[in-house]
Amino acid sequence: MERASRVQQAGIYFGKCRRAFVNEKGWKNLISTLIISILIIAVVPESMLYSYGATRNGCFAMICACIWIGVFNSIQSICRERDILKREHRSGLHMSAYIAAHMLYEMLLSFAEALIVTAVFTIGTDTLYTSDYQGIMSAVPPTVTGMPAVIELMITFFLLIYSSDALGIMISSIVKTPNSAMTVMPFVLIIELVMCGYIFELEGATDLISNLTVSKWAMYAMCTVVDVNSMDDYIPQFAANYTHSAGHLLSMWMILIGFTLLYGVLATVSLEFIDRDKR
Repeated sequence: MERASRVQQAGIYFGKCRRAFVNEKGWKNLISTLIISILIIAVVPESMLYSYGATRNGCFAMICACIWIGVFNSIQSICRERDILKREHRSGLHMSAYIAAHMLYEMLLSFAEALIVTAVFTIGTDTLYTSDYQGIMSAVPPTVTGMPAVIELMITFFLLIYSSDALGIMISSIVKTPNSAMTVMPFVLIIELVMCGYIFELEGATDLISNLTVSKWAMYAMCTVVDVNSMDDYIPQFAANYTHSAGHLLSMWMILIGFTLLYGVLATVSLEFIDRDKR
């Protein structure tokens, strides 16, 4: 291991992740993603994409689902190998290569899950509604970036799932056991959902804390794509958060990418000190 370069080590561990997906039936994650997406789209109101309130509610529900999917992907992926990592780190394992392998694997998994979420959302809003509402293909206004609106939604779902997945990797790198990871997970989800600023109006310190949640920026991005500000019953107070412009949407995407990279770096730094863990 000590003679292998970081790139070689990353390739080795990526192969390990791929084999684990097959041997541990990782495809079940894709099935659960499909089920969760169908459940969400089945309960959102028919006026979603037409009514401001219903659309924001539906967007929030989809964001909650994506965060759960992403965090659940990786919350136990590293802490369950902690003892092995200690030995291999002493033998020359570069933690940056190890995390890079996991990040690449989780990126592919998150992309597949984003495709599923987007497909369910698109098909659901086009087929499950009554004749009074035509679904996403007719409800969503001209695209923000020039790409089809469905692609913009897919990118938003992917960046949210992947950043949530990276958050799970970071947590899994810090905690010592899988049980500890599952204990921390509900608190992380609560913070993400409460502090996104949708359920409660945040002020002062809580508003500052909300800037550290991926849910807030994903909510802004999704509502920007579907252009909630164009709906008759929109609330002007929040209009600036959902500006239907390419610059606004791209800035939301960049923030989500920034969170993903930050979580990956913090996970790497945390594991560099794994030898100090005496437990």
